[in-house]
Amino acid sequence: MNPEPEVGHSLFLGHTVKGQTDPPSIPICELYPHGDFPKGEECEYPPSKDGRSATWRTSSEEKRVLDRASEETWSDFRQAAEAHRQVRSYVRSWIKPGMTMINICERLEDCSRQLIKENGLKAGLAFPTGCSINHCAAHYTPNAGDPTVLRYDDVCKIDFGTHINGRIIDCAFTVTFNPKYDRLLEAVSDATNTGIRVAGIDVRLCDIGETIQEVMESYEVEIDGKTYQVKPIRNLNGHSIGPYRIHSGKTVPIVKGGEATRMEEGETYAIETFGSTGRGAVHDDMECSHYMKNFAVGHVPIRLPRAKHLLNVINENFSTLAFCRRWLDRLGETKYLMALKNLCDLGIIDPYPPLCDIKGSYTAQYEHTILLRPTCKEVVSRGDDY
Repeated sequence: MNPEPEVGHSLFLGHTVKGQTDPPSIPICELYPHGDFPKGEECEYPPSKDGRSATWRTSSEEKRVLDRASEETWSDFRQAAEAHRQVRSYVRSWIKPGMTMINICERLEDCSRQLIKENGLKAGLAFPTGCSINHCAAHYTPNAGDPTVLRYDDVCKIDFGTHINGRIIDCAFTVTFNPKYDRLLEAVSDATNTGIRVAGIDVRLCDIGETIQEVMESYEVEIDGKTYQVKPIRNLNGHSIGPYRIHSGKTVPIVKGGEATRMEEGETYAIETFGSTGRGAVHDDMECSHYMKNFAVGHVPIRLPRAKHLLNVINENFSTLAFCRRWLDRLGETKYLMALKNLCDLGIIDPYPPLCDIKGSYTAQYEHTILLRPTCKEVVSRGDDY
C-alpha cells in the first residue's frame, strides 16, 4: 500500500506551489479556490510595420473594458495552463530511458486528469498525449500492446493538452537525455519564441512563418560527427484554437509563403515550430492512434449498429476533441476497430496518423498557447522551464 502523499511545498518550475502534494494530486481549482489562477507571460504587442508602438493598448480604457469582459474566458485558459505546467514539471521529474511509452503516457494523463479535475466535457484532457520519437514528429501515442521503450539516444516530443470549458491549452516540449541534441533543441526553442515575439493583432501569418524560418535555418547542429542545417518542417504549422476545436481555421506557417491573413484581437493561437535534421517534410506513417470528430459534419446516416454506438460514446466523452484508441479501451469499449473505420469512411471521424520525416533523422518541437487580449499578448502556457 502506498503511503499518503505529504501536503506541503512541492518544487515546480523553479518556484514553490503552496499546498500542492508531491506527487501533485490536488486539483488546480482547489489550490486557487478564489479563481485567481496565475497569469502567463504578458507582453506588449510588436510595433506595426510603420514603426508605431502598441503601448496605447495597455492604457486604453476601452481596451481594458473589453479585456475585463472576457475575464471568465482568460480564467479558464489560465486554470488549464497551470495544470499543464504542474503536470509537465512532474513528468520531467521521472521520465527516463527504459520506460515504456504507454507507462509514460498513462502516468502523465492520470496526473493531468487529477489536476484539471476531469468532469465530462467541462474539464479534462484536450487531446491524446503525443510522445513522438526521433524521425516521427507528431501524432504518435501508443496503442494497447505497443512495446516501444524510451531510449537514451531518443528525441521525444511530449505534446499534451488540457481544457476547461473547451478552452484548450496546446503546449509541447522536447525531452532528450544525450547532450548531443542540445543545439537542435535550442534552435527549435528559439524559433518558437521568435514566432511568439512577432505574433500580434494585425500581423500577417506569412510574415511570422518567414521570421521563424530565418531563425531556425540560422542554426547548424553536429550529431555523431555529421553537420546539419536545422530545417523547419514545412508541412507542419501552428494554428488558431477555438472552443472545443484544436485547429479552428487559421494556420501559422513556419516557413515563408502561406496566407497573408492577419491575426485578430480576441483570437487564441498555438505557436509551434518543428525542426528536423531530415528533409524538413513529414508524411503519414505507422499505425494510427489519433482520431477526431469532424467539426463541420452534419447528420450522416449510419447503418452499422456498432458504429452508431461508438459515435454515441465519442459524442458523450469527447465531442469534437481529439481522442485515441487507448481512451476508448479505458471506457470499456472492445472490438470497435471496424466501427471506427466505418465512421472514418463516412467522414464523421477523421484519422490523424503519425507524421514522420525520413528514417534516421531527428525532429524536435516546442509550442505555447497565446491569447491575443485587447490590452496585451499573454503567453498563457509559459513556465520557468520554457
